[in-house]
Amino acid sequence: MDVESGTGTGTGIVDVVALGESMVTFLPTRAGRLADVPSFERGIGGAESNVACVLARAGHSARWVGRVGADGFGDHLVEAITAYGVDTSAVRRDPDRPTGVYFRTAGDRATDAHEVAYYRAGSAASAMTADNVDLAAARSGRVLHLSGITAALSGDCLALMRELTAPRPGRPLVSFDVNHRPGLWRDPEGPRVLLDLARGADIVFVGADEAGEAWGLRGAAAIRDALPEPDVLVVKYGKGGAVVFDKDVPEGAEDATGTATLVRALRVDVVAAVGAGDAFAAGFLSATLRGLPVRDRLRHGHLMAAAALTVPGDLAEPPARGHADRLAALDDLAWETLRLGPGWTAADARAAEEERTP
Repeated sequence: MDVESGTGTGTGIVDVVALGESMVTFLPTRAGRLADVPSFERGIGGAESNVACVLARAGHSARWVGRVGADGFGDHLVEAITAYGVDTSAVRRDPDRPTGVYFRTAGDRATDAHEVAYYRAGSAASAMTADNVDLAAARSGRVLHLSGITAALSGDCLALMRELTAPRPGRPLVSFDVNHRPGLWRDPEGPRVLLDLARGADIVFVGADEAGEAWGLRGAAAIRDALPEPDVLVVKYGKGGAVVFDKDVPEGAEDATGTATLVRALRVDVVAAVGAGDAFAAGFLSATLRGLPVRDRLRHGHLMAAAALTVPGDLAEPPARGHADRLAALDDLAWETLRLGPGWTAADARAAEEERTP
């Protein structure tokens, strides 16, 4: 029997609500195979809760909606996410299912040596449904941020995603990060499902590589042709930067899919290539909430990603808003020659600008 308990119902309006699974992550204390690593340090990880944590640290009101087990790991997740300033009052506890955990190696995810061991099958989050999740809390933000990971967890989770992305009066602005994870999908229709969910969102984030893997699409224009519905489509190219299509085009423009804006990624001394996609989404959403121009939305995304890339774990302290605004306002040459390394977010803006290479 699934008897749930919560810590209250958070239905006050906030800037962003993020819904999805968060897990306890174990980070290795040294490089090497999982079989050889003698000890790990505990952290937290989850695409949606990561976005909520970064936004809260960046000065926005944020709420995370999810389910965790009635166990110590669930306690740790709720306490850690709350400590970032995120409202966790709508998180439900499941007495019968555990909190998900995972272990990973210290290497770059892009290399063959990288290993991740997930222990999330049958987790509390995989049992989320439209009936046992606080839908009022989920819809209580100016923006509702979701990802394709949730859709892959179970049939019930997919039904919940369809409910939240369905058109309805008063629906918040829906942000959707495709996050195609082939290893999570048991259904071969997963790529089609993700495409359908993306079509129901207002803002969509997708990597050019995952669009190629999932949908066989090559190039930002082809991805936009397949996804004409979202008002804003962000296509990420990793080190190559990102392209945003925005339907808020000047009056008289003929292209109904919107103008395309490219902003190059920053040069970064990478510590660990994890968490950058979530941080990018948070930076872009932060600038969107503030009504900044499209170019600056992309630049704030890149700055938040640079913060994540220069720390070992999934989450980093974002730069102070004034610091980030000054960097985002650099001219094109200064932006393209800026180089950021570990500790840059704590540095004074002037010191960060001095890191530019000639």
